[in-house]
Amino acid sequence: MTPRLCLIGGLILAALPAVAADSDVLQRAEDAMHRSFSTATEEEWRTRLAQDEVQALCSAHHNTPPPEIAERIVAQSRTNIRYPDDGKLLGNWKEGEKLASIGTGGHIGKIQPDRAGTRRGGNCYACHTMATKEVAAGNLGPTLTGYGKRLGSSPETVKFVYEKVWNAQAFLPCSHMPRFGANGWLTPEEIAHAVAFLLDPESPVNR
Repeated sequence: MTPRLCLIGGLILAALPAVAADSDVLQRAEDAMHRSFSTATEEEWRTRLAQDEVQALCSAHHNTPPPEIAERIVAQSRTNIRYPDDGKLLGNWKEGEKLASIGTGGHIGKIQPDRAGTRRGGNCYACHTMATKEVAAGNLGPTLTGYGKRLGSSPETVKFVYEKVWNAQAFLPCSHMPRFGANGWLTPEEIAHAVAFLLDPESPVNR
């Protein structure tokens, strides 16, 4: 399931009244969501409606898992972190800037495969303020302006930010942040570019 489809499903279930904890009501909500995507013909899209283990655990506990489940989610989320083949976790901030601004790919208004030549991006500005020159920035997530100034760019910091972008649930169970690397939305190299956009002192995020 894409991050945005997962978010939509979460919002639908969250909007149900408290009585929705009843399994029959939850099942009917799940069935209604599947019916709404009945025109999907590509297997890739149909399978995105199926929750993986982490999504199922977060749904079952309404995104507030008890400590033992939270530990399980973190441990499971750390098992598939991959790094760039060249080992460099800090890429080119200019490439990261492009990725942060791209909002195409993963259409949900009408189920269809990504168009040929359409580059997937992070769509980071949908949730975060980053470079101050971008005025169309969301506030669902914390502001990241000056992020590199605050955190620095030590090897430990670079590794933390890389892994957080790869899969935020490796640090915060049931985080609303998309699992960019774990879901194959961005490549390891692209995530390294995103890290540079956040941390490089020459990046507009930090100037």
